[in-house]
Amino acid sequence: MTATTHPPTVFVTAPRLAPAGLQRLQAAHCRVLYLQEGGGEAEVAAVLARESVDAVISRTATLSAAAIAACPTLKVISKHGVGVSNIDVAAASQRGIPVYVTPGANAQSVAEMTLGLMFAAARRIAWMDAELRAGRWSRAQDGLELSGRTLGLLGFGQVGQRVARVALALGMQVVAFDPACAPGPGTVAGVRMLGSVDELLPLSDVLSLHVPLNARTRHLLDAGRIAQLPRGALLVNTARGEVVDEAALIDALRSGHLAAAGLDTMAEEPLPAGHALAALDNVVLTPHVGGSTPAALAAMADMAAANVLGWLQGSPADPSHCVNPEVLR
Repeated sequence: MTATTHPPTVFVTAPRLAPAGLQRLQAAHCRVLYLQEGGGEAEVAAVLARESVDAVISRTATLSAAAIAACPTLKVISKHGVGVSNIDVAAASQRGIPVYVTPGANAQSVAEMTLGLMFAAARRIAWMDAELRAGRWSRAQDGLELSGRTLGLLGFGQVGQRVARVALALGMQVVAFDPACAPGPGTVAGVRMLGSVDELLPLSDVLSLHVPLNARTRHLLDAGRIAQLPRGALLVNTARGEVVDEAALIDALRSGHLAAAGLDTMAEEPLPAGHALAALDNVVLTPHVGGSTPAALAAMADMAAANVLGWLQGSPADPSHCVNPEVLR
């Protein structure tokens, strides 16, 4: 690794960056480029082919192998968040380019959205709001009281742990599975870690997903696994839509096997007009904004900027923030 001697060019694959991150970049005299509103994979590749970019701060647009190959000056990538399914990490690794993430920066925001969706789905809040606005005094009598129920957490990182603490305070039982955690008592007192997904599902009156999207987790919750959940269970997803087989989810919601779902993320985003999920009154939908509070955006922007500047200035960030640490050796 050689520290950059000229003022670096940083490309943000979004139309803006929160002031906390921008100010850090400006203090280092960076030239900051942005992706135009509505720009996607092709526009990202075009900018990287045209400009001498030293670093990319990656938001949601795809950063493909072709785009990475098009920019010989690219030295470091930092995801504004933790999910790197939109970045071709293998292509970056082949070039010796580290890919950093911003762990924990939006954990509180996502945890609070998780809890909000859980409450809204359990008590049919969105449906009652729509009924009342339409002039109907429809008082749902079939809401689920959460105290005494079991919350299953699939993934037990910083978000899952924060959700667990609140659920325990509500009087819920909490079990979790994470391949990185051994079965037994969890890192949060009162949480029991289980040994497999298949052990977790039958116990979960509410199942909340907190896993990254990768080859192992894509459609992890398929029709067979949804069938393992207790009848009348709730599903909350603030992870990635593709973790769930969406067709199987819709079938389970229509049949009543699942009582309701709260989804902040879907397989296709933005959700297409007329999508079957939007027609179900037992689904609460939000447009992938779990980690998008001003506080979370500021923290992610600041950490993402610190990640790229650390590498460019010869003082790399914490190696645990790098998803391809083999390039650091």
